[in-house]
Amino acid sequence: MSIKNWLSKLGAPLRDYVESIGYGARTFANMLGVSPGLLRRPALLVEQLHFIGNYSMLIITLSGLFVGMVLGLQGYYTLNKYGAEQSLGLLVALGLTRELGPVITALLFAGRAGTSLTAEIGLMKAGEQLSAMEMMAVNPIQRVLAPRFWAGVISVPLLASVFSAVGVLGGWLVGVQLIGVDDGAFWSQMQGGVDIWKDIFNGFAKSVVFGIAITFIALYQGYEAQPTPEDVARATTRTVVISSLMIWWLDFMMTALMFSK
Repeated sequence: MSIKNWLSKLGAPLRDYVESIGYGARTFANMLGVSPGLLRRPALLVEQLHFIGNYSMLIITLSGLFVGMVLGLQGYYTLNKYGAEQSLGLLVALGLTRELGPVITALLFAGRAGTSLTAEIGLMKAGEQLSAMEMMAVNPIQRVLAPRFWAGVISVPLLASVFSAVGVLGGWLVGVQLIGVDDGAFWSQMQGGVDIWKDIFNGFAKSVVFGIAITFIALYQGYEAQPTPEDVARATTRTVVISSLMIWWLDFMMTALMFSK
């Protein structure tokens, strides 16, 4: 193989990757530019909030309950070795608000709502509905993508808050009702050790960033998918894979920035 052919095979994927990043950035900028038009049609946003957020509530609530119960059980066995089982409430609250709440909610949202968004946009493109909108002078980015994007950005922080709140309840059920940790110590340690800005607000900020990343990845994968059933299926798979990796990378970067002081 000649050097020219080797460089060609190496450069073509890199060029396609850089091109996709540039096109994605342009699509994101266009979507933000047309977003103020949603103020004239708030029903589009409300409809997507119901579809994206409300339909995800069941899996988020149940997952938060069981994660809190497991965290309470494992936390008690660990703290009991050092005679600090009264700090179980603080452990559960910090674990959920800082990390588990935003991260697990984002992963569940990517698997449930993200794939749904990608498949929906991909099927609309395969059925030439987006092309029909353009022929009727309707901007598909404003009419289709923007409402779904902002619905996802709003839904993820709210769902993460529900996840953390239900998780704390699950930890209380296991720690206080099942094991017998003192009820007053459970809540007082939590109240005294959880900071509203450093812990709760930083976790909320994480979930906002996760919502932006997941929702845009899902919409972009569907919008750029080829109009074939096979490529739409591959696009939904890419949504889960890319979103999951992005969540872990963003979580590491934001944790390093927020809690390094």
